[in-house]
Amino acid sequence: MKRLPIVLLLLLLPLSVSAAVPAAAAGTSPLWGLVQVMLALGLVLALIVGAAWLFRRVSMGGMLGRWQPAKVVSGVMVGPHERVVIVELEGQWLVLGVTAKQVNLLTSMARPESAANAAAAPATTPPFAEWLAAAVAKHRRPSSNDTP
Repeated sequence: MKRLPIVLLLLLLPLSVSAAVPAAAAGTSPLWGLVQVMLALGLVLALIVGAAWLFRRVSMGGMLGRWQPAKVVSGVMVGPHERVVIVELEGQWLVLGVTAKQVNLLTSMARPESAANAAAAPATTPPFAEWLAAAVAKHRRPSSNDTP
């Protein structure tokens, strides 16, 4: 990390020297001008990537991604653009009405004990998976290998 400022200084050194000497007196070739442009472009791109990396490491959003104080428990559509959502926040359940324009708190309550037990129970098979398995079994034809 300590070498980064030195590398940047070495990259900027040719640009500052060429700015001090007039182009007519230096007799520079078009190739050298292209090399300078490419170095400057590389420097700008490196600065953009470095700033993005630094922002991601330091920003509050990166830290909150590891710890989520709020969790969506359930939600149901009640209209084309309206939902009722249950959000758990610090042991409280908030029932929210969500529209395209606003979010309203409908009610809040303590987290039910049955919800803690349901979260610990293993997940059941979704109804669609059961229906699909039944449909496949119903339409499966016995092959010649299945008969004894």
